[in-house]
Amino acid sequence: MKQTKILILESNEQFAEELRAYFASRENYSVTGVMGDGAEGLEALKEDPDVVIVNLLLKTLDGFTVMERAKKEGSKAAFIALGNFADDKIINRAIALGARYYLMKPITAAVVGDRVGELIETQPSSAYSVREAERRKFGSLDERISNIFISIGIPPHIKGYGYLREGIKMAVDDPQVINNVTKGLYPVIGERFQTTASKVERAIRHAIEVAWNRGRIDAVNAIFGARVYIGTEKPTNSEFIALVADKLILESMV
Repeated sequence: MKQTKILILESNEQFAEELRAYFASRENYSVTGVMGDGAEGLEALKEDPDVVIVNLLLKTLDGFTVMERAKKEGSKAAFIALGNFADDKIINRAIALGARYYLMKPITAAVVGDRVGELIETQPSSAYSVREAERRKFGSLDERISNIFISIGIPPHIKGYGYLREGIKMAVDDPQVINNVTKGLYPVIGERFQTTASKVERAIRHAIEVAWNRGRIDAVNAIFGARVYIGTEKPTNSEFIALVADKLILESMV
């Protein structure tokens, strides 16, 4: 099995070691370097890592600069950005520079590992059919959901972000699940995240409320191609999940 090469650019030495130990303990990963200096990180990129975990706060060159220069130099690495900020501008800039995920600290090495695993699973391979390759042109499902969340103002640090994303993925796989969110969707998500169905429901509702309270209705209507919601009107949990899932399914059919 081909090993996935991981480059870790993290200025917090303790967390850098946690990340190194996590990936080093798994046989399908190899760590090509661990450093907290952005300039050294750019040099390490010449070894062509598959995934780069980059803290936005680095010595010499910050994470933004590393991603910007890597992009200009044609790096094929997938970037996962780490930061301590929930500011939309910072998150949007990281995504614009090529970050597949923006993960807000504090976070565990295992969660970072999960996101790396998702990236690897969605990388094209010769085993994919032509039709599957065409579907992948829009980016991975997680990426597309994350981009929608960023656009309408759902911040990645709240619990509802992960629950809502999981619910949308379930609805893409099986659209009928939306007809029974209380007994079908919420309990499954709760089991996956080791919480209760009622807490999942409340967290998802809160995530949608956060987006609507930020007043990005124009962004919502722009994403879905029509004036879906006006003013303070907001969708229910199931309506929002169904709306996003339908959009993603239709995109994949184009």
